[in-house]
Amino acid sequence: MRQRWWLAAIVFCLALGGAIYFVRGRSSATPKLAEARYVDPTTCAGCHPAISETYQRTGMGRAFYRPTLSNTIGKGDKPPTFYHKASDSYFTMLERDGHFYQRRHQIGFDGKETNVLEKEIDYVVGSGNHVRAYLNRTSRNTLVELPLAWYSEKGGYWAMNPAYDRPDHPGFRRTITNGCIFCHNGYPDAPSVSGESAAEPVFPEHLPEGIDCQRCHGPGSKHVEMAEAGGAAIEDVRKAIVNPSRLNPERQMEVCMQCHLETTSFHLPNAIVRYERGPFSYRPGEPLGDFMLQFDQSPGNEKFEIASAAYRLRRSACFLKSEGALRCTTCHNPHDIPRGEEAVQHYTQVCRQCHSTALNDLVASGKHSQSGDCIGCHMPKRRTDDVVHVVMTDHYIQRQKPAADLLAPIAERPETDENGYHGEVKLYYPQQLPKSPENELYLAIAQVAQKSNLGEGAKQLAAAIEKHHPDRIEYYLHLGDAWTDGGQPEKGLPLYEEAVRRQPNSLLALQKLGSSLSCAGQLARATETLQRALKVAPTDAPTWHQLGLNYLAQGSRSEAASAFEKAVNLDPDLPEAYNSLGGVRLESGDLSRAEPAFREAIRIQPDYAEAHSNLGNVLSSSGRFEEARYHFETALRLKPGYSAGRYNYAIALARIKRFNEAQRQIEQLLRADPAAAEAHDLLGNLMAMKGNVKAALDQYREAVRIRPGFGRGNLDLGAMLADLGDGPGALPYLQRAAASPEQAVREEAAQILRQLGKNR
Repeated sequence: MRQRWWLAAIVFCLALGGAIYFVRGRSSATPKLAEARYVDPTTCAGCHPAISETYQRTGMGRAFYRPTLSNTIGKGDKPPTFYHKASDSYFTMLERDGHFYQRRHQIGFDGKETNVLEKEIDYVVGSGNHVRAYLNRTSRNTLVELPLAWYSEKGGYWAMNPAYDRPDHPGFRRTITNGCIFCHNGYPDAPSVSGESAAEPVFPEHLPEGIDCQRCHGPGSKHVEMAEAGGAAIEDVRKAIVNPSRLNPERQMEVCMQCHLETTSFHLPNAIVRYERGPFSYRPGEPLGDFMLQFDQSPGNEKFEIASAAYRLRRSACFLKSEGALRCTTCHNPHDIPRGEEAVQHYTQVCRQCHSTALNDLVASGKHSQSGDCIGCHMPKRRTDDVVHVVMTDHYIQRQKPAADLLAPIAERPETDENGYHGEVKLYYPQQLPKSPENELYLAIAQVAQKSNLGEGAKQLAAAIEKHHPDRIEYYLHLGDAWTDGGQPEKGLPLYEEAVRRQPNSLLALQKLGSSLSCAGQLARATETLQRALKVAPTDAPTWHQLGLNYLAQGSRSEAASAFEKAVNLDPDLPEAYNSLGGVRLESGDLSRAEPAFREAIRIQPDYAEAHSNLGNVLSSSGRFEEARYHFETALRLKPGYSAGRYNYAIALARIKRFNEAQRQIEQLLRADPAAAEAHDLLGNLMAMKGNVKAALDQYREAVRIRPGFGRGNLDLGAMLADLGDGPGALPYLQRAAASPEQAVREEAAQILRQLGKNR
């Protein structure tokens, strides 16, 4: 049997679509507000001590902070450990020398701890009223969310973060975006006016701790300066900062809706920050639509989600009939939150302001109970659909409490392209937009940004671009992604080229163009484009990795290895680069150095099926079959349809002469992928070893029928025909094999052809 290595774990074409691009431009905040600067929020306490004290007890005031024993480890002598069955992983919260860590480990092939990964906890996000999540600051000053979270329900317990309750969760790699910080913290002291925002935002060394006064009142420097200087009229001091209660009802609501109007946290998109705005440039008092546009599915979203309070409220008859009189602050004092029985009485009294007479009549007629808890029935607590371990108040005011058990456990539903929303994405807020080129483009962008309405949206966006020829590159990048995601990458390529032409130093545009060129087979141009990207961002590890893949496709193995090594040195948490580096070493026969690269890829990402399969190849070649079997079967458990992994497993089984088991693996592969030429060829080899010549010939013929230029298949078919004495029949297959790009195939075919020539 002629053994063939198939390193199918290195994916060449990187995904191009799926992101929303925020490129920072000039802020369009009103000139009056733009004159003021943000100040240290502790300054506010000097004049407003009582409000400051009560505000620090609210959820907003405790939304982002440093870890401590009480908010990270909790009570008890033993560090809390949580076993996550879906990923077969253990997560432990640790404290050492005043520093806090989240640790993950698994139990490996030998029954010992393996895949140990530990990250320091630098910040906690979430007040703890419902949930606390834990963040790590990377060496690149990006923030990532750690997998394990704490939930307050039932007295408090540990469980996975949303979208982590699955075997293939994001691990220690989920990036915290500008949008996350926007709604969970004060504005960071970071540039928000110029420069390009990368896929992973880089944050300054100092971050605020909690949403501060200025998120609702605007920058405070003018207000503070006038108050400290003295001599100014009190009314002028007050006018130097925004008082939301003095805004009109719409602007008042928008101060809250900047973070509480999320239509859905599932793919849609729910909001797009205008490209000309910085991610932290919204100022209270300006129209929210000047900063961001919110979108909804059609018809509206029926889910109850964790950040949808204003969205749910706005559906309520009470809100709609109030004509602006009912607002968030009708019930909520943002400076102080009542608790317990005091809260029940407070909210009930608010309801009675409008419903007291009708309620008294209903009670007198026996049609309503004497209960003094309006909220408990008409705004009941229920479990959220997106964060399934959280129970909170539903702000949709309903005439009758739903009959279902609103607190019943909900299984997390992993979102995929198949089960996600597919349909028109409609503008939700503002309800209407004036006609303008930008607004027409944004409405088209919303259709394609997260693939909700890809087919029609791509046509709509293409027409808008053709009509308006916008200057900004985001529109071209989105359309390029839409065509590529829709299976027409040849239409995407010129859009990426146009984006680079308009902004030659855009890292994002260069990355996408490089990947698109690679997928199109234009490897020389792709290499040049990726090298340009690295001149813009020399420390960008993903670009180094993509460049390495490009070198590899061109046969430049040493250059590929150097690029992969550069990538892992720049970002030690990039498992794809370790897997690719291991692949180059494996193909070179350097098993001793390939093995640690694959193991590191798995340590970082234990659900990395391709790395498990490749490690199985190394172990099998080194005579460690049982451990190899463990990794092959792990790969197939993680990714049942992974044809390359099943092929590699069959090779390993055949190597130790377990031909029947190998045959079962290949037959299972072919049931799922009948057009896998390599699998037909291998099955032919297995049939030949069992002496079934006819079946072997049938499989070899099928392999070359599927792929006429398949060198190994032509060699095996030609060799068997030659062995059977059919030289004329063997000749065309051997001649094709002799032209194969694989040196070993060429040499073996040439040898058989020489032998046939001697025998004539």
